[in-house]
Amino acid sequence: MKNILVTGGAGYIGSHAVVELLDSGYNVIVLDNLENGYIELVDKRAKFYKGDIRKIESFENIFIENKIDAVMNFAGYIKVGESVIEPNKYYLNNTYGVMNVVEVMKKYNVKNIIFSSTAAVYGEVKCEGLVYEDYPTNPINAYGMSKLMAEKIITDAAKAYGINYSIFRYFNVGGAHEKYEIGQKGDGVTALIPIILQVAKGEREKISIYGDDYPTKDGTGIRDYIHVVDLVKAHVAALPTLFENISGIYNLGNGTGFSVLEMIDSAKKVTNKNIEIEVIERRMGDPASVVASSEHARKILGWKPVYTNVDDIIKTAWNWYKKL
Repeated sequence: MKNILVTGGAGYIGSHAVVELLDSGYNVIVLDNLENGYIELVDKRAKFYKGDIRKIESFENIFIENKIDAVMNFAGYIKVGESVIEPNKYYLNNTYGVMNVVEVMKKYNVKNIIFSSTAAVYGEVKCEGLVYEDYPTNPINAYGMSKLMAEKIITDAAKAYGINYSIFRYFNVGGAHEKYEIGQKGDGVTALIPIILQVAKGEREKISIYGDDYPTKDGTGIRDYIHVVDLVKAHVAALPTLFENISGIYNLGNGTGFSVLEMIDSAKKVTNKNIEIEVIERRMGDPASVVASSEHARKILGWKPVYTNVDDIIKTAWNWYKKL
C-alpha cells in the first residue's frame, strides 16, 4: 500500500481526495494548517499533521516519519478578488509553498506530485469553442499567476530532479460527497453554486447576475461545472500514471456549459425555493462562455465524470448545505 501525502487535506477538495484515496486502498497522510481547513472534514482513517507548506520546518518530519510515495498538493488560497488586493499572500503560499514542497521531495527522493491548479491560468478566454490545454496562459490576477508560477516550478523540477507530475487545471467545482459527511464550508466563498444556495436558504437576499446581454442562449455567461467527487477521482486515476513515469497537464471540467440562469433554474427545482435575482453590469474581462475540453484526462487517465447533470451537482451541494 502506497503512502500519499495530501497537503490541504482538511479543505473542501482535499478532504474529498482523502476519502477517495482511502477507499482506493492507499494510506493517506494529511498536512493542513487549519487556517481554511476543518479537522472534522478529515477522515479518521488518515494520519493528520498540523503544519504549513510555507515553513519547511513545520512539515519535514512527515517525510522522516513516513515513506511518502506521492504528494497531492491542495494547500492553496483560492479567492480571486483577495489575490488582487493581497498578491504577496498568494505568492507566498501558492508559489513559494510549492517550492518548499518540491525541495523536501527532492531531499527525501519523492518522485511524484499531483498539483491542484486552475483555469485561471488561461486568463480572459476568447475562443469560441472548448478550452484545450494548449490554450495560451495569460493570468489576469495574482491567484492565476501564483498557480501558473507553481506549475512552472513543478515542470522545471521534473526536468532537473526527475520528478513526475500531474497538473490539473480546474474549471468550476461544486457539489458534496454523498457517502461521507464532507462538503464546502467557510466564509467568503465566491463560487456560484454556494451563493445561489445561500439565497435559497435565506442567508442572502438575492443573487446578482453580471450581465444578461452576452451572445449566449439566454444572454447570461456560460461556465463549466464539475462535481468535486468526479474531480478528485481524476487525481486518484493519475497516480498509476505517475508510478509509470508519465507526466501531464490536464483540464478538468464536464465538457458541457451551463448558463447562470440555467444554474439558478436548476437550484429552484432542487431546493423548491424561490431565488431572487438582480441583473447588474457585466464584470470587466468576463467572457461569454468558458467550457473545458477534458479529452486529455479521459484518454490518458481513463477518467470520465459521473455527475454530468447539473441538477445532480446542485442536489448534493444542497443536501450538505442544509445541514450547516
